[in-house]
Amino acid sequence: MDERIRMIGVETLSRHWGTLTRASFDYRRRDGSWQRHVRECYDHGNAAAILLFNPATRKVLLTRQFRYPVTTNGDPGWLIECCAGLLDGDEPLTAIMREALEETGYRPHGVEHLYDAYMSPGSVTEKIAFFIGLYDDASRHGDGGGLEEEGEEIEVLEMELETALAMIRSGEIIDGKTIMLLQWAGANYPG
Repeated sequence: MDERIRMIGVETLSRHWGTLTRASFDYRRRDGSWQRHVRECYDHGNAAAILLFNPATRKVLLTRQFRYPVTTNGDPGWLIECCAGLLDGDEPLTAIMREALEETGYRPHGVEHLYDAYMSPGSVTEKIAFFIGLYDDASRHGDGGGLEEEGEEIEVLEMELETALAMIRSGEIIDGKTIMLLQWAGANYPG
């Protein structure tokens, strides 16, 4: 722990799909004074995300699924997203290859790790490993759709990269990890 932080205590508030804690700590400001902080933190594990891209057709594979927390903010809960999932104890590459097959039915090739990012570091511990992966007709190994036993019902969408980028501008794609990967692809695979 940083020498400017003195932990006072951590209390577990909830332990279900993830763990919600409340931490109390003292923070030493630049002027040398100490200030008490209380913060809640949600931990459900780290994750990986991948954009499946077909360079021959300039198409991407995305998914659409229901996201309850989005509805609590007043938006429709059916989000268009890149393929992603929790690591569940696996290395990021292993996890994202599993998720790509489960969600889309495709086993990508030429998979490249791009970067890692925290999506909401003020309250969520999740760090996401971001990947790009290539696909073509030979990459298809199933129907996708997710795992029913995990409550998943995922629609697979294939569209041109330019269409997906336009959907960011129109507000049809509002998922942060998907926006980041689509913009990366737009910058690195210009039309």
